Amino acid sequence: MISSNDFRPGVTIELDGGVWRVVEFLHVKPGKGSAFVRTKLKNAQTGSVVERTFRAGETVPQATLEKSTMQHTYKEGENFVFMDMSTYEESTLSAQQIGDRVKYIKEGMEVNVVRWGTQVIDVELPNTVVLEVTQTDPGLRGDTATGGTKPAILETGAQVMVPLFIEIGERIKVDTRSDTYLGRDN
Repeated sequence: MISSNDFRPGVTIELDGGVWRVVEFLHVKPGKGSAFVRTKLKNAQTGSVVERTFRAGETVPQATLEKSTMQHTYKEGENFVFMDMSTYEESTLSAQQIGDRVKYIKEGMEVNVVRWGTQVIDVELPNTVVLEVTQTDPGLRGDTATGGTKPAILETGAQVMVPLFIEIGERIKVDTRSDTYLGRDN
């Protein structure tokens, strides 16, 4: 159990049968009446955000999340098979469990899988990945580094906007949080 006075951004609690992460909190002590804590909570499973008020000192169950490092070994149909790097056990996750970041997963990539009990809550990818460009329009003569951008499809199927000078076969760095081109891989 955790007191509402101990809420900080990133704290996870169990509420209404789900896991919620504290995004913002504010301790309010009005001149008249008792103190309370105003919070903004984000559902770890669905991503929905709600605002909720707790009495000061009110206790709620703290969610115990387990994070394990797993490596993507192969794809089986529409499912992705991961191996736990500490126990060498295999787990199968669907594309729905991974979410929209599935477009960056390639074989051999290590990810952090966050579980609440037996339920997968989140799959955390590295902040940057290096992927090969498999399809893009050819660059035109006279293109410069400060010129425009064009769409490029990467080896995993992800599409990002890249500078005009990038060609098929080049390896580029991509930010997985914002889907942006960071530069060429050296």
